[in-house]
Amino acid sequence: MDVIETKQLTKSYGAARGIVDLDMSVRDGEIYGFIGPNGAGKSTTIRTLLGLIHPTSGTATVFGKDITTSGPEIRQQVGYLPSEVFYYDDMRAIDLLRYSASFYAADRSATEARIRELADMFDLDLTKKIDDLSYGNKKKVGIIQGLAHQPRLIILDEPTGGLDPLIQQQFFHRLREENARGATILFSSHILGEVQRLCDRVAIIKEGTIIKVEEIRTLLENQTKRFTLELAGPADPSRFVVDGVSDLAVSNHTVSFLFRGRINDVTSMLAGLDLVDLLVEEPDLEEIFLHYYQRGDGR
Repeated sequence: MDVIETKQLTKSYGAARGIVDLDMSVRDGEIYGFIGPNGAGKSTTIRTLLGLIHPTSGTATVFGKDITTSGPEIRQQVGYLPSEVFYYDDMRAIDLLRYSASFYAADRSATEARIRELADMFDLDLTKKIDDLSYGNKKKVGIIQGLAHQPRLIILDEPTGGLDPLIQQQFFHRLREENARGATILFSSHILGEVQRLCDRVAIIKEGTIIKVEEIRTLLENQTKRFTLELAGPADPSRFVVDGVSDLAVSNHTVSFLFRGRINDVTSMLAGLDLVDLLVEEPDLEEIFLHYYQRGDGR
């Protein structure tokens, strides 16, 4: 079953673009990456799914329920961390988290225990007032708020801003634990290394429209690879004129190039060379993202 499904979902802001005919499906139990630069439509999509803004046209369901008619019921089972968190500055962190938890039909004692467990994990002093917390610690409050009621769906919009590397690592570990217990995660980010480390599938959004959806593994396996060769003697550039080779650079005994195509074609070419060393590197998600974003045709 798809936990999230949208069909031609559109949100317009007058002359300004929001999202246009957006089709998305997030499977039950997966960690789904949602990537694009600022302004591409990620936050608009999330806010529409949560019922915080109303779609102009199209449809969307969460847990099989329509977002426009079942918003309160849907939100009972969703944990949400916005990109920016704003709270009552004079409240202590523990009081704010208890107040937030009171809106959910979760067991109070279990929720209290989870709040304190998560606070220990993220090294957050619950007795401090919100106004006395750093930006990173306010983000920790937001994370705990989103996870405390054991949601079935966790929606994260640029979640790691302000978190130091150790806390980020612990956060990702906790997300994997939540996913292992059955939670579905929608992870929106422009930090592509995070998406690559965490997600099963990724959607690339450009100008309000999804232009590519693919398994992370497939994206990484089927893309251009970079070859770096060290030869026993001087390199002859003409030996590397093969279909699929680009960005060729030759310097004395060293050759580097990008290759896209049938791997047998490039290995046949390499077989005739006197190699000292060979390095083949997979692209990272950032390279792939730039490839699709520059082309924009989904191929």
